[in-house]
Amino acid sequence: MEGTSQLEAHGSIARRTPTRGRRRISWVDRNFPRLAVLPTTLLMLLVFGIPLLFSAWLSLEAWSPDQTLFGGTFAGTANYQDLLTDPEFTGSLILTLGYTAGVVAAELGVGMGIALLLNIDLPWIGLFRTLLIVPMMITPVVAAFCWKLLLDPDHGVINYFIQQHIVWLGRPDTALLSVAVVNVWQNAPYVAILLLAGLRSLPNEPVEAALIDGASRFQMFWHITLPLLRPYLLVALLLRMIFEFRSFDNVYVMTSGGPANATMVLSMYTYLASFVRFDLSLGAAAAWMMLLISLIMCGCFIAVVRRRDAN
Repeated sequence: MEGTSQLEAHGSIARRTPTRGRRRISWVDRNFPRLAVLPTTLLMLLVFGIPLLFSAWLSLEAWSPDQTLFGGTFAGTANYQDLLTDPEFTGSLILTLGYTAGVVAAELGVGMGIALLLNIDLPWIGLFRTLLIVPMMITPVVAAFCWKLLLDPDHGVINYFIQQHIVWLGRPDTALLSVAVVNVWQNAPYVAILLLAGLRSLPNEPVEAALIDGASRFQMFWHITLPLLRPYLLVALLLRMIFEFRSFDNVYVMTSGGPANATMVLSMYTYLASFVRFDLSLGAAAAWMMLLISLIMCGCFIAVVRRRDAN
């Protein structure tokens, strides 16, 4: 009896005390999400981290083409000071901010209109929803070349239809507008898809209650649909703001920053400084300025959203 009780006691202790294998398994279970993303995280750090660190170091050097990449002398913040005192850079910064605000507002407005139209259940509406993504599927460079041909002053279709000879991409007052129209044409469908997904997921009860109360369509849209779409609008606004702030493809293909710097956005300024004037240090500093401005804009945007949600 005494031996049996001792065996039972040892068995209960063994059951209460997890083995090393069980501890290892439980540790893996707890940390499985981190372990699963670890290879991807390391790869991303190698692919993006090393170039970022190198560009940051290059922006602090006084590098010239006759030197090796690490042969420049340390210049501190001299490149950033040169940027902030360069009228061309400050002009491109102001132009980029205004261009981003205008294009994003147009994309949101056009995208909202398209989403509302495609939310109506009509015959062949599925076909129109499919055709909506065609501009998104075209490579931006290809789309820009197509629009450049359409806007050609001598052989373009646009001038043929309006029966006027307008050099759309050669005049300072129309070049930036032309580039903005192309961006809206290609990226408004992206906003429309996001908002259409939001519209299709909205509950019907608030709309039905508003109909019973006699609300008009505009009142239902303004007081019910728009507030419910707010999360989707915020996502679309943030994403398009980031992408339009660093817009490059259409500007490079259609105008290359001209005429008379009318379309000299920050990304174009950075490209010209780095790969045309071959001032890699100044170009790296301009790229980091773009990154810092983007982070500040996103941080302010997120802070405003959180404050509104808290209220």
